[in-house]
Amino acid sequence: MSANERLFGVHGTALVLRSQRLMMLASNIANAATPGYKARDMDFAAALDAARAGQSMRTAVENSVSYRVPTTPSLDGNTVELATEQTLFTENALQYRASLAFLDSRISTLRRALKGE
Repeated sequence: MSANERLFGVHGTALVLRSQRLMMLASNIANAATPGYKARDMDFAAALDAARAGQSMRTAVENSVSYRVPTTPSLDGNTVELATEQTLFTENALQYRASLAFLDSRISTLRRALKGE
């Protein structure tokens, strides 16, 4: 277990992975009208497990990414379904903020402990 995990638990790792997923989902949304674009997503739980097992963040993310299979295929080959992407983006953003709030609270507690309060 790394010093980061001892201090912050799983939330430090989760924050990095959620950030990576936000960028991936934002890319999907930005390319909603790009012919032939294939929407990608990350299996967050698998990436988190891999990162906690000792894989680098990059490897954990790369091994957990897959292409999304659309429910309604597009004629131009684009697999982005905007409503799905926006929902997943919002959900992931809320989870990112929750991890960030936990870390902020933990850092605040550590500061108070170091000051002797």
